[in-house]
Amino acid sequence: MTNPKIPPTFVRFLAREEAGSKTIKRIFMAYSQPQEAVLMLEDGTVFKGKSIGRVGTAAGEICFNTGMTGYQEIYTDPSYYAQIVVNTTSHIGNYGISHEEVESGDIKIRGLVVKAFSNLYSRNRADDSLQKYLDRAGIIGISDIDTRHLVRHIRHQGAMNAIISTEFSEEELTEKLRQVPSMKGLELASFVTTAQPYFEGNADAPYKVAVLDVGIKSSILKNLANRGCYCKVFPADTSFEDLQKWQPDGYFISNGPGDPEALDYAVKNVQKIIEKDLPIFGICLGHQIMCLAAGVSTYKMHNGHRGLNHPVKNLITGRCEITSQNHGFAVNREDVEQNENIILTHINLNDGTVEGIRLRGKNAFSVQYHPESSPGPHDSHYLFDEFIEMMEASRHQ
Repeated sequence: MTNPKIPPTFVRFLAREEAGSKTIKRIFMAYSQPQEAVLMLEDGTVFKGKSIGRVGTAAGEICFNTGMTGYQEIYTDPSYYAQIVVNTTSHIGNYGISHEEVESGDIKIRGLVVKAFSNLYSRNRADDSLQKYLDRAGIIGISDIDTRHLVRHIRHQGAMNAIISTEFSEEELTEKLRQVPSMKGLELASFVTTAQPYFEGNADAPYKVAVLDVGIKSSILKNLANRGCYCKVFPADTSFEDLQKWQPDGYFISNGPGDPEALDYAVKNVQKIIEKDLPIFGICLGHQIMCLAAGVSTYKMHNGHRGLNHPVKNLITGRCEITSQNHGFAVNREDVEQNENIILTHINLNDGTVEGIRLRGKNAFSVQYHPESSPGPHDSHYLFDEFIEMMEASRHQ
């Protein structure tokens, strides 16, 4: 039966072309009729649209990212593990995917929600379509919904679980949603950490950095390697004693998913590093772990910060940075300001939340945002340089 969405002239064109043409297949896929899908939120709100990626059912905490580009980096970021991501950019898929633009070995998101999804892509560096990329990874998604309405709803009601499905009724989805655990209290680092230690950088580099992987992004390792660091990436549950056996010049605590308060083992390791006054730098989840190690509490945010345009003020220099962020938990500012051992170094100019700290009298600092920020902005690359300077100064103490 002829698909009514495919123009008759194109059907005749197909008949004249060779059946194996990749271009023809791509165009045909762009016109083919997608299956219907449903998105249901934990509060019972329902959105109906079209299936993208693979057909099936996926559930997790729903969140939104306001970045105008970099969707592939978002999907492969381990910090998004077990979450359904809403892209607020209207068109997704239009520049395809590139095997070079990844933050980990595979897609980490649980599901995807977009406004307009494109099977056609236009970029000379692209390796494939986003549809095929999602399908191969088994990612379930939904398109053709009012993402502006959805994001406004999440902003007002707060972060919540959601489910996408092409196969169940709304009544069945309601029951399945009840079985999805809250992000609060979830330990997820063990699902995304490396199984075995591995190396990044040149073995002859001047600095050795032990990286505790609780969900590391590859662009962070590249930034360290580009600055003369030979990194050994360790599993999340590696003991301080085993980290120390490598005799690194510094320690790095990575970004990652889940509730920081569920990572007791990592907090205890960081406490030992701080007690030894060894150079240590933490990003995102690593920042939260360092703050917990210093006696500061964390909390789950109403929405979280996810995007490429968050303004942060450096209280030491007085300068403002436009930053890349992805986190649903934050550090308690009142705790920071009352702790005489902690210096508040960065704040978010939108809501005043803690964006960076330094431990007084120690070789330790951390930031909540992502200075590696692939694909951008790059206002905060100087933090990697400060880590190098800290390791160099520590050698002469």
